[in-house]
Amino acid sequence: MKESNIIQAGKIASDVKKFAREFIKKDMLLLEIAEKIESKIVELGGKPAFPVSLSIDDVAAHYTPSYDDEILAKGLLKIDLGVHVKGCLADTAFSMDLENSEENKKLITASEQALKNAIKILNKNISASKIGKIIHETIESHGFFPIINLSGHSMEEYDLHAGITIPNIEDTKNIILEKGLYAIEPFATTGNGKVYEGKPSGIYLLTNNKNIRSPIAREILKIIEEEYITLPFCSRWLVKKLGTKALFGLRQLEENGNLHHFPQLIEISHNKVSQAENTILIKDNEVIVTTE
Repeated sequence: MKESNIIQAGKIASDVKKFAREFIKKDMLLLEIAEKIESKIVELGGKPAFPVSLSIDDVAAHYTPSYDDEILAKGLLKIDLGVHVKGCLADTAFSMDLENSEENKKLITASEQALKNAIKILNKNISASKIGKIIHETIESHGFFPIINLSGHSMEEYDLHAGITIPNIEDTKNIILEKGLYAIEPFATTGNGKVYEGKPSGIYLLTNNKNIRSPIAREILKIIEEEYITLPFCSRWLVKKLGTKALFGLRQLEENGNLHHFPQLIEISHNKVSQAENTILIKDNEVIVTTE
């Protein structure tokens, strides 16, 4: 991965994050928010690394609006966005309290402080478990629980989840972070601290390019291979290109085993969740937070 592209992707993500904080208001259509964020990424010279995720309250992750979505922004909203420049990635997230709720504000502070504390101890050859330990301790010090089955991750070119996980609790795997690109993403909750797989999200990933007979499915497969490659994409993007027939083609590709369809991730006790995330480039003698 070219370092200049990594830095550029991070700068775009940071600028889009500031832009989103300024315009997002309660009762805006989630669809409008998503389209503004994704358009801004392109305007600034990047491409979305995945569909922007706009998850409310107990939905921890993987809610992106459908093409005809009518849900309005409210509650504790997580905004998770990604940028790539020629496959070099930036992944960042923040939470907004749209209800003027003290509990929401405290949850947001807990995940943000956990992220800050994790970044403070980062260096080459640190263990992922040590990062998880400080995230857990920080969130618990605020009176909340971390989500134990969500984690940060390593990233490679065109690969958001490249094999290494960075837990939000201490574990026994003793994985060492070497030079590379990583996303650290604490989730804090008032609930039990686990997520389960909910309804389909409309977010997909190409897992197999085996042949399919349907013409519309073949057309969609070609678009995926050329435009999204091995990065996630959503039904909304394809409906914009091809109309609602794209939904039929996606269903065929899923049934044919070409696609993984991500589920929404819901806190198991249906309590609120906050999220904070930054992308970190670890070098031999330096740690760069690319999305700050």
